Amino acid sequence: MKPPLLLIGHGAHDDTGAAEFGRFVHRLRCRLDQLVADVSGGFVAKGRPSLSDSVASLVARGHHRLVAVPLALGDSEDVPAAIARARVVHPTLACDQGRALGASPQVLALMAERLADALAEMPRLASVSMTDEHGDVPWEPVSPAETAVVLVGHGSADTGANAEVHRVSRLFWETHAPELLTVETAYVADAPPSVAQGIERCRRLGAKRVVVLPYLLFAGGVLERIWAEALAYAAGHIDLDVRCAEVIGDCEGLADLIIERYEEVLEATDPSGRPPGHDCAEPVVDSEDEPMGAADLWPLEDAEERVLGIAEPLVSGEAGDELLEKVGVQLSLDGVEALDEGGQDVIRVGRPRVRMLPRDEAAMVDGLV
Repeated sequence: MKPPLLLIGHGAHDDTGAAEFGRFVHRLRCRLDQLVADVSGGFVAKGRPSLSDSVASLVARGHHRLVAVPLALGDSEDVPAAIARARVVHPTLACDQGRALGASPQVLALMAERLADALAEMPRLASVSMTDEHGDVPWEPVSPAETAVVLVGHGSADTGANAEVHRVSRLFWETHAPELLTVETAYVADAPPSVAQGIERCRRLGAKRVVVLPYLLFAGGVLERIWAEALAYAAGHIDLDVRCAEVIGDCEGLADLIIERYEEVLEATDPSGRPPGHDCAEPVVDSEDEPMGAADLWPLEDAEERVLGIAEPLVSGEAGDELLEKVGVQLSLDGVEALDEGGQDVIRVGRPRVRMLPRDEAAMVDGLV
């Protein structure tokens, strides 16, 4: 069974976003039910469950190695800092972090699908329709060259994050909408241009139809604010067809990308399940013998306290008891016989595993650090 997957959200501004995050975690849990030991999720900032609560829950269920994947479009220093705090609270925890989603081809493709949906039919929030003096709605076809997109990011005081949204807009235009008039950038807060300013720029460039495309994963208050600003502008410009696209949302395409990020981390590990140069804190049963190194030896006389103090949290719980019973190791010196190394009674420590030596040799606890 593969190690648990932990999804890390930056924060949910309201219950709608938190609920959609929860539904997406459930989707992945169902898809990976027979492949991954567990799937959980938590927020670094606002929202429940918090990341610390989710990690504590996984550790309580006996997991000591996690693969964390940020469920976010941009990189954030908050995520590695939050993981570091979790490892301080749970010192036996090994947590390997995957890459953020970013402007990956899969994300851009999902945004292109939302754009196509908005162009194909009027979304639930439509612009004010233009009517003639008789109240009829004249229909005039709008060509792609007269259609523009305003890609809307959240906005930040971090200029680098805002510049990244500009880069995404250009990349999306060139890869998925080259036939359109333009793809402009706007922000909900903390940075110009606003949604209305982005639409106005498209109108001045000659657009007859503008699709407001949120650069967001999930719905919530931020999305509602984007739509409200777009429709307020449309109400004052009835000659312009303004449409509002949906967010990427809880979907199979997003789940595929998260699973890809998860597998990337596993592929970067060696066969024992540890990233190169990184010790995994979860014990593994191993029956192979190998030469001992002097640097890995503890004097037997002071080993009991060290072994018990380090090993007990690693193998506690029902799964740990089963593991100890299987390999025949007791967490006391009664069950760890001495190895005679140059006249000194010692036990060996090193790589993280509980080992059973052949019957004609002594059992030992190996690698509980």
